[in-house]
Amino acid sequence: MSDSPSPSAGEADRPPVTAGPGLLLSDDLIFTSRITGAARAHGLEMRVARSAEKLIELARQVPPRGVILDLHNPGLVLPELLARLAEVCPTRPRVVGYGSHVDVTTLRAARQAGCDLVLPRSKFVEDLATEMPGWLG
Repeated sequence: MSDSPSPSAGEADRPPVTAGPGLLLSDDLIFTSRITGAARAHGLEMRVARSAEKLIELARQVPPRGVILDLHNPGLVLPELLARLAEVCPTRPRVVGYGSHVDVTTLRAARQAGCDLVLPRSKFVEDLATEMPGWLG
């Protein structure tokens, strides 16, 4: 399994989303704090959802700049979530997913479902401080 980013085929064609906050789906409070801190360091707003339903609710309120997903969030059905995001957002935001490097099946499924970038958690953490602005459009 390679740690290299895997953009989807349509990513280069997608116009950047520049308004709104970033959205994070994670129920890991310590990791959430780390991600929201990195966003604040770049002057970016990050709203947090602990469930897919809450993430969609937040996306309906204000279209997000980008979305970061913990691929191991309980109850996550990624194809369904991505389809719902596309329905509620005028332009589908960039979606970055991260998960355990040993769970190759989940990482592969996230790429196939349409995440724009899928990273093992270690690479996500390594890139967090420098790549956050790009991840959020």
